[in-house]
Amino acid sequence: MKAFVTGATGFIGGHLVEALVREGFDVTCLTRSTLSLGYLEGLNVSFMKGDCTDADSLSGIKGFDYVFHLAGLTKAHTEEESYRTNEKGTENIVNAVVRHTPPGRFVYLSSLAAAGPSCDGRPLSEECEAKPVSVYGKTKLGGEKYVIAQKGKMPFTIIRPPAVYGPRDKDLLVFFKMIRSGLIPYWGKSYYSFLYVDDLINGIILSALKDEGEGEIFFMSDGNVYSSDDIIDAISHALQCKPIRVAIPKCVMPLLGALAEKMQRGSIINPDKIREIRHTHWTCHTTKAMEKLGFSPKVKLKEGAKWTADWYRIHNWL
Repeated sequence: MKAFVTGATGFIGGHLVEALVREGFDVTCLTRSTLSLGYLEGLNVSFMKGDCTDADSLSGIKGFDYVFHLAGLTKAHTEEESYRTNEKGTENIVNAVVRHTPPGRFVYLSSLAAAGPSCDGRPLSEECEAKPVSVYGKTKLGGEKYVIAQKGKMPFTIIRPPAVYGPRDKDLLVFFKMIRSGLIPYWGKSYYSFLYVDDLINGIILSALKDEGEGEIFFMSDGNVYSSDDIIDAISHALQCKPIRVAIPKCVMPLLGALAEKMQRGSIINPDKIREIRHTHWTCHTTKAMEKLGFSPKVKLKEGAKWTADWYRIHNWL
């Protein structure tokens, strides 16, 4: 089975490529350069030089049984940059795929951000109307719409994970470091769905292989809802520390996001992320994926936080 992966050098993409190789797939990765392959170095995979934002570089996407489109920007310097990669980049990949013989399945990794927060406090289902509140969410939803528009031309599956964490994740590392420092910003109780990276990878592969996944959108989480206190406690337990919660009024959060971005470009703490954080419920049901795909997440937050913290320590990230 021949698989093509975009975003292969990223956090989730790298884990997916490793899993596909273990499963016996013949994997080709789209890369802008082969000079910095990160965790792909030494894997038995092929590389195709190209960029999802450059349509002319994608003519070689043909003859694959499965295409996994994971490339995207979770944090962009400008709204235009986010649109160019997440929405227009998806259009370019899809057009390249449809132009030739479509694969057995095109899997698009979207995000809970594309659906938006829960307004009534109940976890979202796939039938809920999408109401993204961030530029990231809006551009990921734009990519979804273009994929869905290919119905009848290309078999597809769309996955909307919530916060994904695990070894190699640089985004949640910021919060691990804050907690280890002894101080953690606290803007009141909020609620989140989470998913350990290994469980997401299993879900992605399942969605591609199962006939029941064709033409569907799936939320995937570990099945639990965690409060902000649960998250702080899980990470604190993993790090064996007791941080002090520093109350932050929500009215000053946009200012903090702007300051954080000025201090460190590309930080996960930025104005667009603040637009999401100001909402209190980022939760979703995973029932549909469990029933249709046999998706069965194994790792809960406390266990996953410990494994992640251990990896950070071993590799001197903490």
